[in-house]
Amino acid sequence: MGFLAFLILGLIAGAIAKLILPGKQAGGWFVTLLLGVVGAMLGGWIGGLIFGRGLTEFWDLGTWLLAIAGAIIVLLIWGLITRGSRSKSA
Repeated sequence: MGFLAFLILGLIAGAIAKLILPGKQAGGWFVTLLLGVVGAMLGGWIGGLIFGRGLTEFWDLGTWLLAIAGAIIVLLIWGLITRGSRSKSA
């Protein structure tokens, strides 16, 4: 998969993860989409370790599921990090 296809995959996976995990994650939509790209990388890495497959083809369902799962994990971690910093500053 090329860089542009991976970037689009990560952005869309981040948006889907945001829809699955509604709430107030700090940073807005732009940060959420960037975290989706990081999550797609994480999902591909985890998929390679556990299932022996990563993010190979753009139109493969497994690729999308791994990217979305990784984005959800990263958004959950981001929410935990920013929740702690918001409560200290308030």
